[in-house]
Amino acid sequence: MSLYGGIEAGGTKFVCAVGSNPDDLCVNVIETTTPDETISRVIAYFKEQNSTKKLSSIGIGSFGPIDLNRNSKTYGFITSTPKLNWENVDFVGAIRSSFNIPIGFDTDVNAAAIGEYQWGAAQGLTNFIYLTIGTGIGGGGIINGIPLHGLLHPEMGHIFIPRDNSDKKFYEGNCPRHKDCFEGLASGPAIRNRWGRPPQDLNRDHPAWEYIAKYISYALVNYICTLSPQRIIIGGGVMKQSKLFPLIHKMVKELLNNYLQLPEITENIQNYIVPPTLGDRSGILGAIALAKQAYIERST
Repeated sequence: MSLYGGIEAGGTKFVCAVGSNPDDLCVNVIETTTPDETISRVIAYFKEQNSTKKLSSIGIGSFGPIDLNRNSKTYGFITSTPKLNWENVDFVGAIRSSFNIPIGFDTDVNAAAIGEYQWGAAQGLTNFIYLTIGTGIGGGGIINGIPLHGLLHPEMGHIFIPRDNSDKKFYEGNCPRHKDCFEGLASGPAIRNRWGRPPQDLNRDHPAWEYIAKYISYALVNYICTLSPQRIIIGGGVMKQSKLFPLIHKMVKELLNNYLQLPEITENIQNYIVPPTLGDRSGILGAIALAKQAYIERST
């Protein structure tokens, strides 16, 4: 059986794994520090694993923005990220220089989408989106079975959503580039900045959740009307508040106002907007799937 390496590269931690499917993963977590230190520890982990378990390829799902254009001189780079010291880091190049095996590369949220497509809540679908709402907000899309790329890649966390004037006066938003974009209003750091406590410390009845559900619902309506996904999967730490999904289901229907007469939305929205089946493992399993894909492409 072929074994693959996977890297889910996040702003606070790198999750590394070796395996081939959800049942055989060997996982190691590395704190995100400087690029040199973090990537060196990642390489050391895979060298150790490769000494006893021959790896066929490695897949990377990374925070971004990243360069996915294979014809670009900076393909494989983390580019204009706000993550301190990580701007213009040749991530793929650093891994490739240590391992003479295929390397798959995509955004962390596209990787999570691929994981859910292979083994989770998107099995059998051809068009869907995956969102993560946590330290940041990002979105990955699968369109006709293929991850959505383009001029760069989707930056779904940085769309602008409606706000009433009183709310604008009360809170300007937390995004360092855009203030009150989606991420600037509904990410974990935005919640902490506005309410003085992190999301996990807010009780179920805190008024923050009504605001967060509203912002998420506005964003989802935009995605629904733009991409017409067959399903929306939402993960991330903020979504672990149990009150959010029922609020979002209700608000999305209200905002659409019967414009889309589809039973998936009008009658069965609880199965249309859903949490990830793979839980917190969507991203790392997506990285394993990227590795498999890279191996197949090299073989053919």
